[in-house]
Amino acid sequence: MQVWPGQTYPLGATYDGAGTNFAVFSEAAERVELCLLHDDGSETAIELRESDAFVRHAFLPGVMPGQRYGFRVHGPYDPVQGHRCNSAKLLLDPYAKAMSGRVDWDEAVYGYRFGKPETRNDLDSAPHTMASVVINPFFDWANDRPPRVDYHRTVLYEAHVKGLTMTHPGLPPEIRGTYAALAHPAVIEHLVELGVTALELMPVHQFVTDHRLVDAGLSNYWGYNTIGFFAPHNAYASMGDRGQQVLEFKTAVRALHTAGIEVILDVVYNHTAEGNHLGPTLSFRGLDNASYYRLEQDQRYYTDTTGTGNSLLMRSPHALQMIMDSLRYWVTDMHVDGFRFDLAATLARQFHEVDRLSSFFDLVQQDPVVSQVKLIAEPWDVGEGGYQVGNFPPLWAEWNGKYRDTVRDLWRGEQARLAEFGSRLTGSSDLYQDDGRRPLASINFVTCHDGFTLRDLVSYNDKHNEANGEDNRDGESFNRSWNCGTEGPTDDPAVLELRGRQMRNIIATLMLSQGVPMLSHGDEFGRTQVGNNNAYCQDSELTWVPWPEPGEDGPDAEATRILEFTRTMVWLRRDHPVFRRRRFFHGRPVEGTGDELSDISWFTPEGEAMTQRDWQAAQARSVVVFLNGHAISEPGARGERITDDSFLLMFNAAPQELDFVVPVDHGKEWQVVVDTARPDGVPPGTGREVGAGDRLRLADRSLTVLRRPA
Repeated sequence: MQVWPGQTYPLGATYDGAGTNFAVFSEAAERVELCLLHDDGSETAIELRESDAFVRHAFLPGVMPGQRYGFRVHGPYDPVQGHRCNSAKLLLDPYAKAMSGRVDWDEAVYGYRFGKPETRNDLDSAPHTMASVVINPFFDWANDRPPRVDYHRTVLYEAHVKGLTMTHPGLPPEIRGTYAALAHPAVIEHLVELGVTALELMPVHQFVTDHRLVDAGLSNYWGYNTIGFFAPHNAYASMGDRGQQVLEFKTAVRALHTAGIEVILDVVYNHTAEGNHLGPTLSFRGLDNASYYRLEQDQRYYTDTTGTGNSLLMRSPHALQMIMDSLRYWVTDMHVDGFRFDLAATLARQFHEVDRLSSFFDLVQQDPVVSQVKLIAEPWDVGEGGYQVGNFPPLWAEWNGKYRDTVRDLWRGEQARLAEFGSRLTGSSDLYQDDGRRPLASINFVTCHDGFTLRDLVSYNDKHNEANGEDNRDGESFNRSWNCGTEGPTDDPAVLELRGRQMRNIIATLMLSQGVPMLSHGDEFGRTQVGNNNAYCQDSELTWVPWPEPGEDGPDAEATRILEFTRTMVWLRRDHPVFRRRRFFHGRPVEGTGDELSDISWFTPEGEAMTQRDWQAAQARSVVVFLNGHAISEPGARGERITDDSFLLMFNAAPQELDFVVPVDHGKEWQVVVDTARPDGVPPGTGREVGAGDRLRLADRSLTVLRRPA
């Protein structure tokens, strides 16, 4: 076989039509072998003799897409000094664009199954591990263009590739649970009709199910256990895993873009699947342990701010380069539109403390590719000082955990939450305004993959995670939930009616709030996980979205009503810019609008202006909000002044029905457009007409929206 010197960049395996260039970094290695794997189980080892700046490289003419390969690294195995080279381990390429097979947790190979660390005498891991794959980078993108939906028009939809599509009756069985299913018209039609503008996919980077879950008959369903930051997860491909997963993912992105839907990836750059010092050597650990991982003073052990066993070393230029190369690859080659960063506070840990000016954020800020896409932080980790909501740099948006908690507390009846609710409803200026950010920095959500579903949030006081095999010890114990009087399933019509009302309250609140709303997949149908709030290991009907049969009658009638109400609220938001302002409210009339009314006003249920005493009253759970559609200060896309209808939002989170008075000086004629006390949440026809000074009786724990045409 011919072996040419090759190039140091790009790292990984790069096919150019005539052969493949291989390049891999390892400062610790004394010698690196590239192993070409054959279908009969044999391998051809080629020493990478060329080395520049610790990058070993070679070009192999004739090596085509579909070729499986790995690396063997010869070097020091000295955990006390942070080195774990072991030539018995066939290592995955950190830059592999695709990976084939799965990890076989064979006890003869992985001694740590019994709580013992690996040694240099371990058996060859090749038959038991995954392989890297050379891919064909060429793809017909046709006229694909990024939708580039502005944040103020964005509606996020968090979904799991398999969970969203596994039971869809309109999909051919052979593509359910795969990237191909995301490209199917039946799925895209649902997203378009729902009003979604961005599909936020739970991890699709190649991940591994660890041995503990395999032994228990479970799986790492969520996927937060990455081993390949460039490779689409092979189990989500319907056509094969020797590069077909790349083509299938690109096809899905192209189809979603055609429908105007952006694709945002939930990415896990804070740790890898290799775990702690007892974990397996799959890739990074065997290549250059000390360059990729944050180690304790005793370098046998790993610093863990993620709760998974290890953390990537964010002051290492090689770890940072890999992350930035990965991000650029997914934007330029895979055409994704943004990223949601799991446990993003760990990315800020340049040393020990969370540092908002760490190297990672500097690199993102100056990068001409990555800085131009949507960047969303999960602004916490499990380390000391890890809760950083509101503290990320101006380029970033954040999952607003304070919004989630406040909305949950209001509707479950907690006292003294009204003042903070006002802040969360209007974009959380207390978190984002001081550093120049706007309401759009707040990603508003009440439920997500982690925790109760929307239905479970109103059906359970306590978690019920027994199926996870940890005696219900796992998962969050303080969920800010309320079961409406009965724990779990019930036939009591009063409880069921209240739960439906509470779900409508939460959906409506989410869509009426300033910021960027995010729905969790299946909540639009009211799906349940039977009280499991940590279903990370459940790959079954427990976590798959149950697609209902449409119709007003029958067993799925309630799911259909929830879906229709969710659609109504999403489109109400999309149709009215007063709910998605790009700037914070001023709390006063806006100059140049010709309107003497404030852009926002707050009233008691009696129609009187709210006072400081009203806001601070512990028992206060009800408020009226006036949103002035004539006082939107920001210009439109062509510089024109934006005007809209005006709205009154009447929130009654009290446990009893209350009379609300329509304020007398903010419009004479109003129309009721939303009433969550109704089973469908929407008044029939054009809605009831009401006038200034009229009284409306709102049911306990309900929300009513009035509209005044512009």
